[in-house]
Amino acid sequence: MTSKSKIIVLDDDPTGSQTVHGCLLLTQWDVETLQTGLRDTSPIFFVLTNTRAIAPNDADKITREVCRNLKIALQLEEITDFLIVSRSDSTLRGHYPIETDAIAEELGGFDAHFLVPAFFEGGRFTRDSIHYLVVNGVPTPTHLTEFAQDSVFGYTHSYLPDYVEEKTQGKIKSGAVERFLLADVRSGCLDRLIQLKDNQCGVVDAETQADMSHFAEDILTAADQGKKFLFRSAASLLTALAQLPPQPIPAEEMSKYVRNGRAGVVIVGSHVQKTTEQLQKLLEIPTTAPVEIDVSLLLSSRDSQELLGEILAKIKQIYDIGKTPVIFTSRRELEFADIETRLDFGKKVSQLLMDIVQGLPKDIGFLISKGGITSNDVLSTGLKLPTARLLGQVLAGCSVVITPDAHFPFPKLPVVLFPGNVGNAEALATVYLRLAS
Repeated sequence: MTSKSKIIVLDDDPTGSQTVHGCLLLTQWDVETLQTGLRDTSPIFFVLTNTRAIAPNDADKITREVCRNLKIALQLEEITDFLIVSRSDSTLRGHYPIETDAIAEELGGFDAHFLVPAFFEGGRFTRDSIHYLVVNGVPTPTHLTEFAQDSVFGYTHSYLPDYVEEKTQGKIKSGAVERFLLADVRSGCLDRLIQLKDNQCGVVDAETQADMSHFAEDILTAADQGKKFLFRSAASLLTALAQLPPQPIPAEEMSKYVRNGRAGVVIVGSHVQKTTEQLQKLLEIPTTAPVEIDVSLLLSSRDSQELLGEILAKIKQIYDIGKTPVIFTSRRELEFADIETRLDFGKKVSQLLMDIVQGLPKDIGFLISKGGITSNDVLSTGLKLPTARLLGQVLAGCSVVITPDAHFPFPKLPVVLFPGNVGNAEALATVYLRLAS
């Protein structure tokens, strides 16, 4: 079925659009910009809040600010049929339930909120309410992976009802969570959806995109009958809800957007092991050259502008001989006294990386941004884009946006948004070669 509901995604980094195309990504959320998203012909748009990079109180504040402005924009555009998705990480990291609680309080009246973390392109699925990540070909409960050890967003359960109880600190008990198992999803669950009320928490199984499409069809039917739902999901649900046709631009042909056949730049902020493996493979390609940034220097009294100047000079030297500079932060994870200190240091690192983006040669052919938070900062701060149009994916899970014709100083620049935890060891090299060809 085709739904009349507008799908509004609050994305805690810019990589949730990794399964859709042709829609707008908004890096600002003033009423006028939100109206632009609501008026757009695409059934879906994304508001890039970047909340995963900030402290819990700030995440709550930003989410509420978006919702309050959205409420006004919806009224001005006279839109009453909409679905809200709090898009987050498919490995269960993020400010849950802070963000869904804020949305529910500000926009009110939800019959249910669902956790739907499956992301098939990244090898993540949910069976018997247990969320799995395929690691080296082996389905592994996510609480046994490196992601569950995250120093900010760690957790001990991948059985989703227990995860909900853990994250809500017992406010929602495991036994009170509605479980939509594979059999339910595949046989149809519309009747159950219609019965939900009072922001009931539900968790949803899905092993394939077909499973997600079955669930989405029932959701859209229920929404058209007046039910109001909120989602905490990864990207695969968005594909099913948006019901978009196939991507018009094949991934293998994205090189046609590279400006004047020039070399590009790769910037890597993510620290997960997968990214480090991908970085090593990329640097084996002879047309790339490393630019490592020792972020521990930011802890010293070293002048940041002097450090910036040295980095930019090295980048220019590499670029001038026709190679692609690969800029990456030192791989060793630093230790901090508390989460606040770590997040504050992350902001310093991000500021340095964005200063680098703004100082890049103005005629680069393309830009690849590796890491969700890094990619958000590239769009909103480095390139200062209030909105960007999504072309599609250059690789499963890796989106390409293009800057506007009038952008200064990087018009018509293709930018790859490459999540930190997506792809095999060769993926970053594959994306680079698809553009550099």
